Amino acid sequence: MRLALLHYSVPPVVGGVESVLAHQAAQMVAARHTVRLIAGRGRRGTKFFGLARVPLADSLHPDILAAKAELDAGRVPPQFDALVAQLRAALQKAAAKVDVLFAHNVCSLHKNLALTAALHQLNGTPGFPRLILWHHDLAWTTPRYRAELHDGYPWDLLRSDWPGVTQVAVSALRQRELAELLGLALERIRVVPNGLDLAGFFKLEAQTLKLMQRLNLLSAAPLLLLPVRLTPRKNIELALRMLDFLRAVFPAARLVVTGPVGAHNPANAEYYARLLELRAQLGLQGAAHFLAEQTDDYLPDAVIADLYRLADALFLPSREEGFGLPILEAAVSHLPIFCADIPPLRELGREAVTYFSPDADPAQVAALVAETLQVQPTFRLAAQLRQTYTWEQVYRRHIAPLL
Repeated sequence: MRLALLHYSVPPVVGGVESVLAHQAAQMVAARHTVRLIAGRGRRGTKFFGLARVPLADSLHPDILAAKAELDAGRVPPQFDALVAQLRAALQKAAAKVDVLFAHNVCSLHKNLALTAALHQLNGTPGFPRLILWHHDLAWTTPRYRAELHDGYPWDLLRSDWPGVTQVAVSALRQRELAELLGLALERIRVVPNGLDLAGFFKLEAQTLKLMQRLNLLSAAPLLLLPVRLTPRKNIELALRMLDFLRAVFPAARLVVTGPVGAHNPANAEYYARLLELRAQLGLQGAAHFLAEQTDDYLPDAVIADLYRLADALFLPSREEGFGLPILEAAVSHLPIFCADIPPLRELGREAVTYFSPDADPAQVAALVAETLQVQPTFRLAAQLRQTYTWEQVYRRHIAPLL
């Protein structure tokens, strides 16, 4: 489809709505739509979507600011109709051959009422795209704008239901406010949250992104990290058996074992084969991931650091360690730590770590992990974020159905 997103400004102008537009446009392009931004200020920041500049759409355009000063005082300026006509013509040109136009905040706020009026006049006219009105903020429901709003045209455009449009609010609060303001049933207003760009927020490596997508790690809840080489002393079989029991409580639980086969003992390859056989016996092929299956090389430190940022907990069941560096890495990453009760790990973790015997019953260890995580609100919120609030999930669950 051919899509356009309209706002007063777009990146590199800094703002919450501007950032949302950029992320939404990127997801639309990834879904193979043709995307155009329409704004008064900003510049084309990517080869994947174009920018149609409409100078009068800018909330800070001198002519718009002059008109707003009059409107804020309750007077419709003499030049208002001319501004509307100019904007109408410019919008028709900018939105030519567009199927759906997403108008962000321009029908919610009074920052450019000439733009609002022009869009209202164009709504439903032949050849103009279907309108989706996206409401981040509502001028009529906040006390700070009340002195600048007045009864009648054009202010009432911000509190009337336009025919044939789709109404979208960014939260349940905005949905309730908008429903009351427009006199609509709640179900007439779609709630589409904003999202988080995990790759950008964490500055994830390209290799991490490939692993994350290939193994669908964002669907894990919890994601347990076991950053060790594949040698018998790491006791990885306990981690697999524990995961089997843990999935009775957390069906989406996943385990990632990061290391390659230990390089200095031929028996390690046999141990790896036994682990793969055990994984198959337990039916954990989609839940227990050995990154040795994904690459023959050592993973760079930056990728390991990324995995700590993505994980919900460290699980370290080693029978023997000389030091226990993963304890320190998990601690600086603010991860809950579950580890074997052996002297080097006890020395590092002290009272801040949850311990178990390396010979413990896997069901008991799973219960220990489950009980600890179930009372951690940060784990529950992080898991919900990965499954619901990444931009990829927001697009798939909410935006794509609008089209």
